[in-house]
Amino acid sequence: MNTLFLDIRNPLQNTDAVNTAAAFLRAGEVVAMPTETVYGLAANAFDSTAVHKIFAAKGRPQDNPLIVHVAYVQELFDLAAHVPTAALRLAEKFWPGPLTIILPKKDRVPDAVSGGLSTVAVRMPSHPSANALIRAAGVPLAAPSANISGFPSPTDVRHVMDDMDGRIAAVCDGGNCEFGVESTVLTLATDIPRLLRPGSVTLEQLREVLGEVQVDDAVLHPLQAGQTASSPGMKYRHYAPLAKITVVKGTAQDFYKFLAKNSKKGDLALCFEEDVPHISLDCVTFGQADDPFSQTHRLFDALRELDEKKAKTVWARDPASDGVGLAVCNRLYRAAGFCFVHNTLTVGITGITGAGKSTLTKLFAQKGFAVVDADAIARSVTEKGSPVLAQLAEVFGEDILLPDGTLDRRKLGARAFADAESTQKLNNITHPAILERIRTAVLDLQKDGKNAVLDVPLLFETGLNELCDHTVYITADHGIRMARLQSRDGLSAQEIEKRMQARFDEAYFTERSDFVLVNNGKDGLDALFEELFAKITAELTEKP
Repeated sequence: MNTLFLDIRNPLQNTDAVNTAAAFLRAGEVVAMPTETVYGLAANAFDSTAVHKIFAAKGRPQDNPLIVHVAYVQELFDLAAHVPTAALRLAEKFWPGPLTIILPKKDRVPDAVSGGLSTVAVRMPSHPSANALIRAAGVPLAAPSANISGFPSPTDVRHVMDDMDGRIAAVCDGGNCEFGVESTVLTLATDIPRLLRPGSVTLEQLREVLGEVQVDDAVLHPLQAGQTASSPGMKYRHYAPLAKITVVKGTAQDFYKFLAKNSKKGDLALCFEEDVPHISLDCVTFGQADDPFSQTHRLFDALRELDEKKAKTVWARDPASDGVGLAVCNRLYRAAGFCFVHNTLTVGITGITGAGKSTLTKLFAQKGFAVVDADAIARSVTEKGSPVLAQLAEVFGEDILLPDGTLDRRKLGARAFADAESTQKLNNITHPAILERIRTAVLDLQKDGKNAVLDVPLLFETGLNELCDHTVYITADHGIRMARLQSRDGLSAQEIEKRMQARFDEAYFTERSDFVLVNNGKDGLDALFEELFAKITAELTEKP
């Protein structure tokens, strides 16, 4: 299909373009039109065949309801089976403007428009070009956003052409959209009015007119399995670029700290303008932190810019959720597929063999910290049949494998810790796989909002200390450690000495650690831990 480009930025002057677009609509074709929120794909709301063309152009699931756009309040009575006084009060206050009202529908409204529901969603756009087009067409227009389904909604006609050229009859240029996010959607088809999708008409404004207004759980959370979508933008992942977005919960400082610890080369930050000087990553901005209208105006363009930059991993700053900010959160969270990392605390523990590192880790676990055990992960990467185990056998000898194909850890230890060169060979083979699993484990815990403690013998040597908010080095006198290891592992004094000599001297750790615990058993590790944990707890209580 050849898509005609029509300039209707001044509808009073460009009447021929408006009439051409209106003729397409009356003939059952689909036309992209500007609104004050985003560009929409319009078709005759009373023509099921025309409406199905919208779904085909977007690749949109047909159980997703559409919004019907009208030019006059009186058209509500042509669409709704019942128009309550509350709807008229809302229309008087907010129409024309970015508010959609859901009401029980008349039978003449096709199921294709309502997504099979018994309701119809109606709004009157304030964009002069949209109003002129609806009046010229002479019919209400069903119109979802003019993008490929699931991708960011277009606020610029260039983006409409990117997505729809060749798919529809015409694209009407009305300039850039004023608000930048879709309309607020409120249902009056429930006992208590319910906000289904936030927009530029805020929850607070709705409550000024109606009194009690509930907020649907799906505004800031994914729709539950089997739950019916009663509004556009509820059921499926929406507004999403190709990149994987993760929203970082917490303050600006939490955001900066998280990026410093967790981001990798090639990652991008989706942030506010004032964040850029504090971030070393390439940044795409979506407005200013204290100006939610700048965020709504910029967000969808920013999401499309991520694709232009071919971003793969994106860390997003979490907006404030009050007022218009609720609409920004709703769109951003859906673009991210509700993938979050939370404001959590990660503590890294390292120490000389036999100093009590495992015991200290258990004490953190008793306080609710999830344990990431590097030794356990190291064992998992050398499990039977693993590529890492094959490399170890090639370097240290096939006889480090037991008859059943598993690793003889004691034999490997004797060879790998025999000298510094052998230890380095071991590290070169095992560390990449171990580090990747540890980073993944920490990130998964942050997504779940859980504090973590890392039990890592080579915390600083591997750079894993950069994942941590605090690092702890635990040590003890040489004789005490020797006795513990002989009792615990049955090792000879010679074997223990080899393991101890394979590491840096103690000054290396004490200079790099935030806390040093000397666990000689005189005062007990419990007392040392409680003092340490009190300091960490103080920081936790300061976090929002």
